[in-house]
Amino acid sequence: MAKKTSAGTPATAALTSLGVPFTARAYEHKPGSTGYGREAAEALGVDGDRVFKTLLADADGTLVVAVVPVTGQLDLKALAAAVGAKRAVMADPALAERKTGYVVGGISPIGQRARLRTVLDASAADFDTIFVSGGRRGFDIELAPEDLVAVTGATLATVARSTAH
Repeated sequence: MAKKTSAGTPATAALTSLGVPFTARAYEHKPGSTGYGREAAEALGVDGDRVFKTLLADADGTLVVAVVPVTGQLDLKALAAAVGAKRAVMADPALAERKTGYVVGGISPIGQRARLRTVLDASAADFDTIFVSGGRRGFDIELAPEDLVAVTGATLATVARSTAH
């Protein structure tokens, strides 16, 4: 069976139905790899600052989506502040999969089962296009950050901190 690249996931179906321009970018996912975002950046030959990972957190009992560069780490205090919560903790991976309809390592901020409040790290605005998961491991979508904001209803906030020392 040939791999679908335009309408193969809920994320690409949503973008296509909304008329949002994007580029599907498939790559070979290495089984056993858990650094999904860094793997994507390397496989696609793209600067890791332009590749964003989708994380789910529990902010005062409400599930929220944070989209941050793979070169950084989610700052839970900053995320809590961005959504007006007292505290945020990482969501259980099984809950994240149930609520989004995607598997860990392939969770896209687009086309999730339930529309969740989304925060995109402000660094995304530094680029003409960014990469986010397309809805499965080994598949990213390249699109303009403003299109991601429009499609997800995201707010921009500084919610990532660098992991470089």
